[in-house]
Amino acid sequence: MSSVSLDSVSLAYPGGQLGLADVDLRIGDGEFVALVGPSGSGKTTLLRTVAGFVSPTTGTVSIGDAEVASPNRSVEPERRGLGMVFQQHAVWPHWNVGRNIAYPLQRAGVPRAERRRRVAEALDLVGLPGTERRDPATLSGGQRQRVAIARAIIARPRVLLLDEALSALDEPLRDRLRLELRALTDSLGLTVLHVTHDRSEALALADRVVVLDGGRVQQVGAPTDLLDRPATPFVARFLSDAAIVRGVLAPGRFRAHGLPLEIPLDRIASADPRTRPRSGEEAELAIQPEHIRVIPDAAGPATVESSLFGRSGDELIVRWSGRTLRSRMPGARCSAGTRVRVEVERAVLFGPEQEPGAATAPPQEPLPEHRASTAPRQPLGTVA
Repeated sequence: MSSVSLDSVSLAYPGGQLGLADVDLRIGDGEFVALVGPSGSGKTTLLRTVAGFVSPTTGTVSIGDAEVASPNRSVEPERRGLGMVFQQHAVWPHWNVGRNIAYPLQRAGVPRAERRRRVAEALDLVGLPGTERRDPATLSGGQRQRVAIARAIIARPRVLLLDEALSALDEPLRDRLRLELRALTDSLGLTVLHVTHDRSEALALADRVVVLDGGRVQQVGAPTDLLDRPATPFVARFLSDAAIVRGVLAPGRFRAHGLPLEIPLDRIASADPRTRPRSGEEAELAIQPEHIRVIPDAAGPATVESSLFGRSGDELIVRWSGRTLRSRMPGARCSAGTRVRVEVERAVLFGPEQEPGAATAPPQEPLPEHRASTAPRQPLGTVA
């Protein structure tokens, strides 16, 4: 068993600063979970709490069936059966590659012959066969990070913790290593908790993504769920760069305040049908850049302020009635200064109780003991 459970975990630093607030989270055996959030949101604190570098003020942390942390008890990090990879690979320069990787086995008293065999096996897994005697100084940054990953997995950890493990690498190396890392953790059946500031990386790698803000879990879900059904305007804005538009529900449509914008209700989904406003009530819409169509029109009411080239279409900042909107509609090509009209293809509706940052995560049920990614991810559906 290598599941991870946090039950009502809070952590307060000396002086009263809150690091985590009443976090409930279940990570299934063999699941890859990413933690994202703005700076100071608590994602690294949560990882350090699981690792054992800090102890919760209230609540408990369990790995498998064993409780490893509570306010009165904390199992040492080295006894939790964890592997860790940090942003800086921390490969010891005075040891060769093989000795770097073998260090956890040496500490555990594994015989030398067995250490050599498992080092060779780990190097094969990370794509560096035959480099046991290489000096780390002769390796590239990506190769040294592979060495750090091999060192983290050689002791066959119950859980792998990644703290910005790929962020120091340059593209396209980072992109390639993402693919290799996911394939490696799949093949080993590892449970992974991955902290990253890269939202695209989190969505690409993880079975589920945990969005934090102010030490609180704002939403937990599969990538498509978070994009299609953000729980709050904060989640929509943070994950998708969504524009948040205030307005009122009218019969059959949403009318924006301060913009000449009306959207038929058949293009709008409710974040939570239980709190959907009624006609005449105030509401908010989240509109993702991918769902804002910009059409060149000399008589259009909006103007392109800036245009950044993208492979599938330009990323545009549009000024419309005194506010700015971002558009990343595939195929769009517009230069700065172009007059345009704006159309919204899809949006998510929030009721008056769903204020930014005010969400509490729904209870998380333990996942089945298999990796969620064995089922193919579904494409984004049409809002109805």
